[in-house]
Amino acid sequence: MKLATYKTAAGDISVGIVHADNKRLFDLHAAAGKSGLGNLDRFTSMIALIEGGDAALADASELFKRHVGDADFSVAITDVRLLSPLPRPTQMRDGMSYEIHIRQSSRGIRRLALGGDEQAIAALDAEPLPPLADVYKQLPIYYITNRMIVSGPEDTVVWPDYSKVMDYELEYGVVVGKSGKDISATNARDHIFGYTIFNDFSARDQQAKEMPGWLGPAKGKSFDGANVLGPWIVTKDEITDPYSLKACVRVNGELRCESSTAGMLFSFEKLLAHMSQGETVHAGEFIGSGTIGNGCGLETGIFLEDGDVIELEIEKIGVLKNKVVRHGK
Repeated sequence: MKLATYKTAAGDISVGIVHADNKRLFDLHAAAGKSGLGNLDRFTSMIALIEGGDAALADASELFKRHVGDADFSVAITDVRLLSPLPRPTQMRDGMSYEIHIRQSSRGIRRLALGGDEQAIAALDAEPLPPLADVYKQLPIYYITNRMIVSGPEDTVVWPDYSKVMDYELEYGVVVGKSGKDISATNARDHIFGYTIFNDFSARDQQAKEMPGWLGPAKGKSFDGANVLGPWIVTKDEITDPYSLKACVRVNGELRCESSTAGMLFSFEKLLAHMSQGETVHAGEFIGSGTIGNGCGLETGIFLEDGDVIELEIEKIGVLKNKVVRHGK
C-alpha cells in the first residue's frame, strides 16, 4: 500500500490509501466507521496506524477491498492538500551511507570556504578526491535531527535569513513499524514499516561554520520546514529490493542528478541494528539514508536560487516536490 496523510477542504486531517494511479485517496477512518470495524483510533493518524501493527494494516487492506468503489470514501488528490506522511515523526535520524557523497561533500565544504576565487576553486577541483575515512567503513554514522520542523509535498520552504547558500539533498529512508532494542540485522526488516523520500534541505554556509565544532550541523539543518518527507509511505511489501531503485533530482524541470539507491555502506537493516544497541528505537521513527551520490549542490557546485522548484524522484516511491524562497518573499 501507499499511505498518505492529507488535509481536506474542510480542514480535517485524514489518513488514506493512495490508488487509481496515484490520483485518488481512500479515507480509512471514514470507511472503518461505516463498516463498524471498531477501534477507529488506529486510523486517526499515520503514527496510530503504524502502532496498530500488522493487524491495523490487514484491516486497512480489507476496508479498501470492500469499499474502494464507494464514492463517499474516495477523494481526488487534487482536491486535498497532501501533508508529510509523518507530520511529526516519533524521532528522526539521518545517516551518511553513500561513499561518493561523503568524499565529494568534503571537497564541497572546502570549495565554499574559497568564496568566489575561481582560480583556487579550479585548482581544488583538479585534485583527486580524498579517500573515504575509515570510520565510515567501521560503523554506521548518523545524527539526530529536528522532528518538529517537518514539511510535506508541495510545501514552500522559506529560507532563514542567516543563510545565503541554499541546498537540497536527495535521500530516502525507512519508517520504523515496530519498537525494539538490541535488534539484530537479521531481524531488522521485521521492524520496518515502509519507505519514503527525504529532502534534507541544508544551509551550507551555516553548516560550514558549525561542522568544525564536532557536534553536527545544528542551524545548518534545523530551520522551519527544512526536513521534508513524502509524498507518502510505501509499505515494505511493495518494494522487495530497496537497494536498486532509480533516483533523480530535477530543479525547475532540469535534470540535476541521475543516480540510484545502490551502494549504501550499511543497509537500513544494519543501520537499525546499530541504532538500537542499548537504546529502544520506537515505532514511527524515520531513518534517512544520507545523500545519494551527486544528489546535492554541495557536490555539483550548483546551489538553489530564490523561487526554485525541486523534485526528488525515487522509483516505486514517487516524486517529492517543493519550492524554496528567500526569507521575506
